[in-house]
Amino acid sequence: MTGELLLDYSSAFMIGLLGGVHCLGMCGGISASLSMAVPVGASFRLRQSFLIVGFNLGRIASYTLLGALLGLLTTQAVAAWTALAPVLRTLAGLLLILMGLSLGQFWQGIQVVERIGAPVWRHLAPLTRRFTPVQRPSQALTLGLLWGWLPCGLVYSTLGWAALQPSVSSAALTMFSFGLGTLPAMLATGFAASRLQHWRQHRGFRQLVGVCLVIFGVWTLPITTQWLARLG
Repeated sequence: MTGELLLDYSSAFMIGLLGGVHCLGMCGGISASLSMAVPVGASFRLRQSFLIVGFNLGRIASYTLLGALLGLLTTQAVAAWTALAPVLRTLAGLLLILMGLSLGQFWQGIQVVERIGAPVWRHLAPLTRRFTPVQRPSQALTLGLLWGWLPCGLVYSTLGWAALQPSVSSAALTMFSFGLGTLPAMLATGFAASRLQHWRQHRGFRQLVGVCLVIFGVWTLPITTQWLARLG
């Protein structure tokens, strides 16, 4: 594995980690509801863990599949037309900037981008109701597989990184790394939803994370890379 790929996977992981506050709003509700679906008893914590982990495994599997599908479309195109790489990198950076502005509650322009996936979600959303209320890990896993297709600017931002990868497998691994980055926030939501609600609604915290994503997006832009290379 090259150092460049490691950097891309690490970057995707950090996007997921920083964007965890956004995940609390988009997916946190369903994750928290899995906890409430389990009746209190001797095996409460174990059953709760199975449902929450199952849901998140399904969600990450969907992100990985999205990365692989995008890789099928873009990896050969980038190899054949090298001029496409800077375009995709610019798109990824701009999406991250938009995501940061949205997360910090500065500007909600990312909502226009999120509408791209709305037609697909309209077909999948009714299917999610077939698996609720969730009683078994298999239901939670299937629900997570469907929920991973929810239109989300954070996911689309990371797909921009996946589109830059040299192979289908590396594109899939990029999205897998992103999914792992979102995991701490999502697991914490399931097990401690009420405690995290305060942080999700804290304006200063959201703005801090939003600014971090904006900086990440600016760093991603090819023009920034060229400028830093000149300084070096």
